[in-house]
Amino acid sequence: MADSIFDPIRLYLLDDHTLFREGLLRLLTADTRFVVVGQSGTLAQALGEIETLRPDVVILDHDLGEHTALDFMRERPSARKSAVLVVTAGLPERDALELIRLGVSGICRKEVSPDELKNSIHAVALGRVLIEQRYLQAIVATSSQPDRVSFTERERAVLRGLLQGLSNKLIARQLGSSESAVKAIFQQLFNKLDVRSRSQLVLVVIQSYRDLL
Repeated sequence: MADSIFDPIRLYLLDDHTLFREGLLRLLTADTRFVVVGQSGTLAQALGEIETLRPDVVILDHDLGEHTALDFMRERPSARKSAVLVVTAGLPERDALELIRLGVSGICRKEVSPDELKNSIHAVALGRVLIEQRYLQAIVATSSQPDRVSFTERERAVLRGLLQGLSNKLIARQLGSSESAVKAIFQQLFNKLDVRSRSQLVLVVIQSYRDLL
């Protein structure tokens, strides 16, 4: 992520529709909160450049011609994970659920307003997870109940903040704690539930632990 709250958020754009990508480029470069460090219309080019450029947020369409956002999530560099925001005209529910399982940070529709899109980018850059309610409801409808672990009250409070879409800073403020302490609790939760990202954590909690919060 950006080194401080004063640094612009570094973005990479991946969309095979040149007109939309260039329009997005103009929109975002006009806002001093963002800097576009790279863009591409192909998955292969994007994967190589993202590993070098290390953006804070990757913005991509679901339909990438010969590939999809699922291919990107499966093949993206693992050394430093950028937040991933899928901005799409629509996608099958099964693909949305798989994107969540693979750790996508957010799913946003292309018809949102420019301000809504910018707010979504800013939110995922801060570590928030933005998933439409209907996809979360689908997860609940198809979920099973595995053997469940227990949580401390502090872990439950952090999970409630996560489901409210709060950043680490706001969760820490609610707990009267520090951001580093909240990050440590998230790492405990990742280890306890065997997940690697906040979006995967949301998925597991919605599936199996919503009643405990």
